[in-house]
Amino acid sequence: MGVGEKSRSTLWSIGESLDELALLAWTAGAEVVSTLGQHLNKPTHHYLGMGKLEELKLLQVETDCSLIIFDDELTPTQQRNLENALNVKIIDRTALILDIFSRSARTREGQLQVELAQHQYLLPRLVGQWSHLERLGGGIGTRGPGETQLETDRRLIRRRIRRLEQELQEVRYRRESYMSRRKQARLPVVSLVGYTNAGKSTLFNALSNASVVVQDQLFSTLDSVTRRIWLPGGGQALLTDTVGFIHKLPPTLVAAFRATLEELHEADLLLQVIDITHSKAPEQTAVVVDTLRELDLAEKPRLLVVNKMDQLVPSENGRNPSDVPIISADPGILVSAALGWNLDGLVEEIERQLEELGVLTPPLGSSGDPGWR
Repeated sequence: MGVGEKSRSTLWSIGESLDELALLAWTAGAEVVSTLGQHLNKPTHHYLGMGKLEELKLLQVETDCSLIIFDDELTPTQQRNLENALNVKIIDRTALILDIFSRSARTREGQLQVELAQHQYLLPRLVGQWSHLERLGGGIGTRGPGETQLETDRRLIRRRIRRLEQELQEVRYRRESYMSRRKQARLPVVSLVGYTNAGKSTLFNALSNASVVVQDQLFSTLDSVTRRIWLPGGGQALLTDTVGFIHKLPPTLVAAFRATLEELHEADLLLQVIDITHSKAPEQTAVVVDTLRELDLAEKPRLLVVNKMDQLVPSENGRNPSDVPIISADPGILVSAALGWNLDGLVEEIERQLEELGVLTPPLGSSGDPGWR
């Protein structure tokens, strides 16, 4: 269920945003039976208008669904009102993404970051967890237990949040120590960024001979991974794969994943991977650029990598992917990470840009085989 605000201009229509929400739901293991959208001047106390709420009630009975997912982060009041009106489990986009993140986190750092974001999301919503105690009736002795339990839960969650923040700070110190050693090795750092499911992990594996999990799902990669790659001139660089971005990425998730995203600040060059086959490729690119701006990375040197050219131009028609026009002032480097097409050209351009930045250390006479060959 989604609401589009009439007063707010956006590159995404309600239908397109709901299509992505459905893909998120599928990634989390849900079966999507129907979608519903509405245009409003602004969301109401029930998030949607009363007429649309009645329509949603009928749709829920008709489909017998056990869960309704909303495309924006609901306020605690909106979520409580919707649960009372619909008598069915309600979650929003943030809770859905958190669920996917919890499945994808494999390292201790990733698990800590997800748990921190979950607790920060839950804290303002605790009142609804104890609403059943409000129905015991008025009078002496009826408010105490619920109020005591609620405050106990809040205290426990705040204590857990502080502990998680301390553990993540320790992780941050270890990461800073690792980055310091990395700087002493004088190896340039290249980080992959892009919209989720743009093919970053496939490209990472192709360039570095790594075995990062690759799935045709959103957020299949959550934890950052770094590998060494060889450049054509004999030099070396470190290549880092990071979590993908997405439309309406909740601020709490950006804050919780600050330690991971700091990898991007340490990078000498960003490779912005674009899925050229996606119908919303320009809008996805804009989301990535906006997110980088929010992270104070707008001025970081960036190379566009236009991926999945093999899907855009099937090989059986005899056309070369480079013949396909790209509507952009800077078309970047056209590649197919899955087939390994033009990866040599990509690495040559990476080397050229690192040389221009003055961060490429001359080779010390060592040799090795590039991972993409």
